[in-house]
Amino acid sequence: MQFKNTLEFAAGLDENDGLKNFRDQFYIPLINGKESIYFTGNSLGLQPKTTQDYVLNELEDWANFGVEGHFHARKPWMPYHEIFPQQLSKIIGALPEEIVVMNQLTVNLHLLMVSFYRPTKQRYKIICEAKAFPSDQYAMESQVKYHGLKYEEAVIEVSPREGEHALQTEDILSAIQQHADSVALVLFGGVNYYTGQFFDIKKITEAAHAVGAIAGFDLAHAAGNVKLELHDWEADFACWCSYKYLNSGPGGVSGIYIHQKHIADSSLPRFAGWWGHTKDSRFKMEKGFEPIPTAEGWQLSNAPILSMAAHKASLDIFDEAGIDNLVAKGKLLSDYLFFILDEINAGSAKKLIEVITPRNAHEKGYQVSMLMLEKGKEVFDALKQHGVLADWREPNVIRVAPVPLYNTFTDVFTFGQIVKTILNK
Repeated sequence: MQFKNTLEFAAGLDENDGLKNFRDQFYIPLINGKESIYFTGNSLGLQPKTTQDYVLNELEDWANFGVEGHFHARKPWMPYHEIFPQQLSKIIGALPEEIVVMNQLTVNLHLLMVSFYRPTKQRYKIICEAKAFPSDQYAMESQVKYHGLKYEEAVIEVSPREGEHALQTEDILSAIQQHADSVALVLFGGVNYYTGQFFDIKKITEAAHAVGAIAGFDLAHAAGNVKLELHDWEADFACWCSYKYLNSGPGGVSGIYIHQKHIADSSLPRFAGWWGHTKDSRFKMEKGFEPIPTAEGWQLSNAPILSMAAHKASLDIFDEAGIDNLVAKGKLLSDYLFFILDEINAGSAKKLIEVITPRNAHEKGYQVSMLMLEKGKEVFDALKQHGVLADWREPNVIRVAPVPLYNTFTDVFTFGQIVKTILNK
């Protein structure tokens, strides 16, 4: 598509957008009495207008039924978590039995590492991206220490090449091959939180398996953002949060995926809880843990119904919109933002902004990370005054994420005009 840096062009794209009406299903935060340009869905997605009703229904059922709500609520609480695998299977690209919704993201990452990071004297290393999200770093650090290992010896971080910001896939594969005899786990983010790079999960998984290692992924910035096919790519495990692109509320419930080849393997070590015990004998309250032979077997505790109600409100919107439609529009939004930022640079005597997010369609999602070469913090601080909510990452990166459910091409155009005005002051 031949883009134009005009309001008329952006408005035309909005008019022809098959997803345009979904914006009306979300609350848009106001700044100075006007709808903001909300570009921080990569940190916290907006609230669907139906969320309050979904949560209120559960509060009403709690008031009306008490404990009997487990069986007589409008959506009985006892099997409530069973709602989600079918819906999430389309977003994650997995079989329903490979998915369960439970806990929070880092809790789930630790639980999965208990099962899938099983170091031996020969195989003990973890290969990951440098500058992974801090929770991932802390999880890996504490896990290797738990096994009596030293981080600097057990964790291999793959860094970008000199002068580059994104990782080269061949460098990731080379690191796996270099440590072929000693790597136990390859653990990457699906999308890097800082650069917005979408890693090649299929190739990374194939390389890990080729040397006898496990492949796992943190999909916090990938779920609801990029097209995923975890089952077909044969990734061993993954986990994600629901409060970013999945719009399920601050600290919203998390989810996990475990490949079909592992889910019925009761010999895998795990930290067990009663909600993961076989359903037909769970209430016999007997000793001896017998895991459900699906991803549900990794559950620990009762389902957090109120958080799950908010999750359900958002996933119903995803069902209606369709993940393929969302991904297609999201890529077009980010492509248009690339174009707008290029126009700002072209109109200046020197380069002002370096986009560190890869431009290839298969290496990016909605997020665009802007390395500010001039006035970085000044621009960021001024954005909110101009009605824009963006995200700052030290030392000088502004992250923005035009989200297809509620952002428009006019948002992107207007954002570009605002940034240009601030830089030209």
